[in-house]
Order: sequence, then C-alpha cells, then structure tokens
Amino acid sequence: MGLAADPHTGGVDKVELAGFLRSRRERISPADVGLAAGPRRRTPGLRREEVAHLAFISTEYYTRLEQARGPRPSREVLAGLSRALRLSDAEREHLHLLAGAPPDPAPGPPREVRQSILDLIHRLPQSAAFVTSATLEVLAWNALAAALMEDFSALPRRERNLARRVFLGPRPEGQRLYGVSDADAFARHAARRLRTAAARYPEDPEVTGLIRELRAGSEEFARLWDSHDVDGAPTLRKIFRHPLVGPVTVNCDALDLADRDQQVVIYTAVPGTPSEEALRLLSVIGTQRLDAVR
Repeated sequence: MGLAADPHTGGVDKVELAGFLRSRRERISPADVGLAAGPRRRTPGLRREEVAHLAFISTEYYTRLEQARGPRPSREVLAGLSRALRLSDAEREHLHLLAGAPPDPAPGPPREVRQSILDLIHRLPQSAAFVTSATLEVLAWNALAAALMEDFSALPRRERNLARRVFLGPRPEGQRLYGVSDADAFARHAARRLRTAAARYPEDPEVTGLIRELRAGSEEFARLWDSHDVDGAPTLRKIFRHPLVGPVTVNCDALDLADRDQQVVIYTAVPGTPSEEALRLLSVIGTQRLDAVR
C-alpha cells in the first residue's frame, strides 16, 4: 500500500494554495477580464482554462494546482497567476507565501496615491492636508497646504521632498522649512524615516541616492544618520511663520497608509483662534506670493 502524498511539502501548502486559487477565480467575472460570458456557465467566475490562458500556463498545470497535486509553482507562474486573478498586493504576498516563495521586496516606495485619499484631502477645505511617501516626497496636497507651505505644483518633483528641503533647502532670514517651529525636530524625524525606507527598499536607486546626497551636503544629516535612531515622539502642534498672514498655530495629525507606505498629514487650527482666521484668509489668498518671499 503506497503512502499518500503530503499536501504540505517543500514549503508549499498545496491544500491552502488550491483553495485560495479557486476562491480568487470564482470571484472574477468574464467581463472583468474582457471575456464574453457565454450561455452555458454552471459555476461562478472564470473557467480554469480561462485563468490558465490569462496566466500563460497550460490548463492541465493550473488544474493540478487547484487539485492540490501540482508541483511548486515558479515565480514566473506566480506572477502570471497574480496578474490573471487580479490580486491585490496583500493577496499577491499571500499567494507567494502559500507557494513557499516569499515575494521579492517592493522595488521602491509607492508613489501612486489612492483616489479615495485624494478625495479625502480635497474635502478638508479648512485643513491643510498632504500625502508623503516613505522618503518624505510630497505626492498630493490640497489648496490650503499649498497656501500654507508652498505651491508644490510649481516645483519639479525632486524639490517636493521635505527631507531635502529641511537639510539642503533655503533658509530665508535664518528660518528653515517654511519657518516652522519644530524644524529641528522634523529633521530628526526625517532622518529616522529615511533610515526605515533604506531598510525597506535597499536596492532602490532613488532612496540610496537621496541618502548619499544628504550625507554629502548636510553635516546635520550625517550626524543624525550615524546615530541610528529609528523612533521618536510625534509633534502634535507646530507654528508656521507665514510671510503674509504671520504665525499660524496648527494641530498636526499623521495617518499611516500601511499598504502604500505613505502618510496623510493634516494641519488644523483650534476653532475660534486667530490661527483659524489666518487659515481662512490663506484659503482666499491661495498660493499668491510676493517675489521677495521666494
């Protein structure tokens, strides 16, 4: 009498992999992938042969995977299945783990901001809100953030990076980073954030290039980098010294978007204060600035 095959061999959980593939296949309609539904579909979702065709593998091989008797799928096969089944990032990672092949690290910090987050920050007319990447690049902003800080739309992409701005940017009248009261604390935060990004994206040339540039151009950054700090207390309130409306005190809240490695930063003023009135005035002034301010 022969021994039954072990469904969990070589790091592959064949039973769970089969169930996961089947569940993802059944949730996709033919129309989702540009296929005609046809008159005779007895089961929901795509047929096995359709998934195999979309993933560029044989129907026999895919069928064996769904029956928990296929060989370990290669990374190329997993990439094809992820594409064919329209897996999210979390689902793609789960598929790789079930197949005993942990996914490669992301090549670099995600820069695409979800539409729902874009809609959110533009629905906060009395708050200055913006989104930063893992390297503190400003990816999206609303009108009040541009009025309070800078018209980011007028800047090339590399100049929208707040780490580059705090360590290498201009300092009119000795002030740094838009005259904000916690610029030194933000510099420490920036160094810690970049150290985390370097560990997460060690092969990304933009991350490594930015760190090299800051180490070469800023003694302060080099010192903070060499301290190896990775944690720190958040700043909950700060003051902007705005050239047109004067000091603006704001509460600072940062919301982590873990799936994108991004942060939504929201600045709000206490109702009934002069700072709230200043923000209201800025929303009218917009990004108009005097030449002397630039």
